[in-house]
Amino acid sequence: MVKILNALAAGLCLAAASTASAMSAEELIAKNIEARGGLEKIQAIDAVRASGRMVFADGDFSIELSYLNLVRAGAGCRTEISLQGLTAITAYGGGTGWNVSPFQGRRDPERMSADDAKSLEYCADLDGPLVDWQAKGHKVEYQGTEDVDGTEAHKLKVTLKNGDVQTMYFDPDYFLEIRSLMQTTVRGVKQEQETDVGNYERINGVYLPFSIESGPKGGPKSQKVEIEKIEAGVEIDPAQFAFPTR
Repeated sequence: MVKILNALAAGLCLAAASTASAMSAEELIAKNIEARGGLEKIQAIDAVRASGRMVFADGDFSIELSYLNLVRAGAGCRTEISLQGLTAITAYGGGTGWNVSPFQGRRDPERMSADDAKSLEYCADLDGPLVDWQAKGHKVEYQGTEDVDGTEAHKLKVTLKNGDVQTMYFDPDYFLEIRSLMQTTVRGVKQEQETDVGNYERINGVYLPFSIESGPKGGPKSQKVEIEKIEAGVEIDPAQFAFPTR
C-alpha cells in the first residue's frame, strides 16, 4: 500500500511539473495582464507622466539628473533628463523620432534615423507589447524558465512587428515582469540591452515599476531610473511629441 501511495504521489508531482513546463505563451500573457491589474484597467489609462531621477554610474564616477517621461496612447512618448539648466530630449510622435542633445553641444532638435527610432516605437505603446499582441503584428513564444538572479523566471520571446526581439522574464509567483532583453539592429549592427524592473506600485489600479536599471547584455547596468511619482490619466499635449517646426 505504501509503495502504491508513493507511486501515486510521484505521478502527481510529475503531472504537475509537466503542466508547469507546458504553459503556453497565451496562458503566461493572460497571467501577466491579470497580475498587472486586468485588461480593462490597463486600457483605461490613456496617458502617464512619470518623474524622478536618473543616475549614470561608471566605476567610481556617477552623475545624477532629473528625469521626466511622458507617454500618451496613440500620440507618442517623450523623455527629458536635466542637469544644471540643460535638458536633453528624446521623443517620438507621428512616426518620427527626434532628439535634442545639449550635453553633446547640439541644442537644436534633430530627426533620428528609422533604425535609431525603432526602440521609441516600443516606448510609445502605453499598454505594452503583450496587450493585443496579435493585432499589433507581434509573435510570441514561451521558452520555459530561466534563472534570473536566483529566481526561476518564466521566459517569453516576443518578436515585434518591426523585427526587434524582446525576451521578457516574469516572476513565477506574481507573474510581473522582472527583466527584459531587447535585441535590435541599428545600421546593420546587432545591439542587446538588458533591463531590470521592480518596486511595483499600484497606480489607478495598475501595477507599474518604480525602479528601472539597464545596460548592455553581460555588462554592468550603469543607467538607473528611480521613479518618485507617476500620474496616470493626466492631460498631455500631443504637440510635445511632434518634431518642433520652429
